[in-house]
Amino acid sequence: MASSNSTPRIVALADKISSSVAELQELLSSQGVPPPSWAEDNPECLPADAAHLQDAVLDETAELHELLLEPFSLVCRFAAISNLVSLDALCRFHIVDMIPPGGQISFEEISKKSGLDEALVRRLVRHAMTLRILGEPEPGMVAHTKISKFMTIPYINAWVVDATEKWPSSEEPTETGFTLVNNTDKSIYEVLSTNPMRATRFAASMKSFDHNPGYSISEVPKLYDWASLGDAIVADVGGSRGHVAIEVAKSFDNVRLVVQDMALVVKDAESGVPDDIKGRIEFKAHELFEPQVVQADAYFFRMIFHNWADKYSLKILKAQIPALRPGAKILIQDAVMPGPGEVPLWRERHIRSMDLNMLGGFNARERSIQEWKALLAAADERFVIRRVIPHARSSMSIKEIVWDASNSGEA
Repeated sequence: MASSNSTPRIVALADKISSSVAELQELLSSQGVPPPSWAEDNPECLPADAAHLQDAVLDETAELHELLLEPFSLVCRFAAISNLVSLDALCRFHIVDMIPPGGQISFEEISKKSGLDEALVRRLVRHAMTLRILGEPEPGMVAHTKISKFMTIPYINAWVVDATEKWPSSEEPTETGFTLVNNTDKSIYEVLSTNPMRATRFAASMKSFDHNPGYSISEVPKLYDWASLGDAIVADVGGSRGHVAIEVAKSFDNVRLVVQDMALVVKDAESGVPDDIKGRIEFKAHELFEPQVVQADAYFFRMIFHNWADKYSLKILKAQIPALRPGAKILIQDAVMPGPGEVPLWRERHIRSMDLNMLGGFNARERSIQEWKALLAAADERFVIRRVIPHARSSMSIKEIVWDASNSGEA
């Protein structure tokens, strides 16, 4: 897209980078924090109040880097597994060929021509947009960038999205890229349950998220005002071995926590609870889709719903209803998918990659706030979102939902 600004883009970016880095260094120096380096004892994370400068520098340096590469190098660089999902789809379904040179096409038209659901088209194409493949010059319309134009060359157009083609619109966790690659008819959870070595590796990969400030369990007590619940019982649904419950109990002595997960997971989990909080954490075997049996003041779901398609997420929500009292809270810590341009590009790229990872592994998804509201309303109109508590360093917000027995759905 041409710019009316006479300053070349690469020069403007270089100036912005210089200014942002100088401001960042000034902030670090004022706090006595060492600048980022490769030294083994260098802090893993920048201070929280440097997040806006971190965003600026990462976006600006990424754009400068990508602007100086030719399209072929960029396509190769972006060919990570999660990125291949959208790249393959653009080629396999000839989406890049549908766009007229110098023109644009709507998501709806792409859906009709490709035979894919419009919602899936938006997910795939908007992920590609975070890689600067395709653009959205106006809401709902798709246009070429030089990279997508390059991808219209016939011999470039040769990748595959087998699962999407074999099971269009599927919400089943047994009909995914994972099941095809592993030549199985079982979901990833079923495979892990019968393979302890793979299960251990999977658990370790989940644990690695703690090194990302946006996902660390140490952030959970800070993100929500647990004291506001008063003397409360909190059910940590799908809470594994109680890692999050332990963090919350350490910081707030007003809550008692009941950690629920599969019997195999919670077996002997009490042994990992520190002695000083043992009396406030209890473990109960519970299957996610079975009716809730614990009457609690709040039910906490952390990184649960993004593992399941809407069909199964509705079952999880409805399973809680038998135990809900008026005013009970559902606290969901999962990502909120931003709209195009609503967050720094590198953050949007990350969450859209996560979205496609969930598609490939689980036939699941990350959801926009509109999709969260629609999901809750479809489960029961008495689920009312009171607020969304954002996380400064990631999209992992907490949605606070209240069970309003008087709600008619008209508000």
